[in-house]
Amino acid sequence: MDIIEVAMIDNIIIKILGILSPLAPYIKSFIPIFVAVNAIGTLALYSSLTEGMAYGARKKAVNNSIIAATVIAFLFMVFGKLMLAMTGVQIFDFRIAGGILLLILSVNLLLPGEEKRMQHPTDIGVFPLGTPLITGPAVLATILAITPIYGYFATTVSIILNMAISWIIFFYADFFLNLFGKQGTRALAKVSDMFLAAIAVMLIRSGIIDIINISLMISTKK
Repeated sequence: MDIIEVAMIDNIIIKILGILSPLAPYIKSFIPIFVAVNAIGTLALYSSLTEGMAYGARKKAVNNSIIAATVIAFLFMVFGKLMLAMTGVQIFDFRIAGGILLLILSVNLLLPGEEKRMQHPTDIGVFPLGTPLITGPAVLATILAITPIYGYFATTVSIILNMAISWIIFFYADFFLNLFGKQGTRALAKVSDMFLAAIAVMLIRSGIIDIINISLMISTKK
């Protein structure tokens, strides 16, 4: 490859970057929200929570979860800082509260008794799928952090795209779950229940650590 070819390649790269530069705020805001939502990782938990539910009930739960998650994300994007300032609630408070609720749910699912998954099949759409699994403390904190940087419009587009991706993953989850078979799905469900409990403990732990760190910073300043 001679100098002329290298120069041509450099020019092409520069032109591509120039074309993509207007999309930079959307890409940069999309990626952290995508990581925070983690729809692919939540798919296993979806399998656990919807085990034994009818097809229609599962699809309704998916729709409800995406609607709830999207509404909460938008409300927090617009009014999040105001609500926190007015109530004195911090992000670590969301982590601890969400962790406690998830821990109660996961312990209930891990206890013996198959009927527990079928008591209120439509309730899981809003909680825990919609929040805190899809739009949880990590997503809320991410939205608060990136909105001042990339703007409301780019953040709004990123939220919509991520929720659309989540809807596709959950709505067609049967395709992936059928690959494991009935016994494999049951085994996955139990593992997911334990994973859900671990997520709950992680949320509680991270919230407590944040409180300790803030307390140490305040005491150091004094």
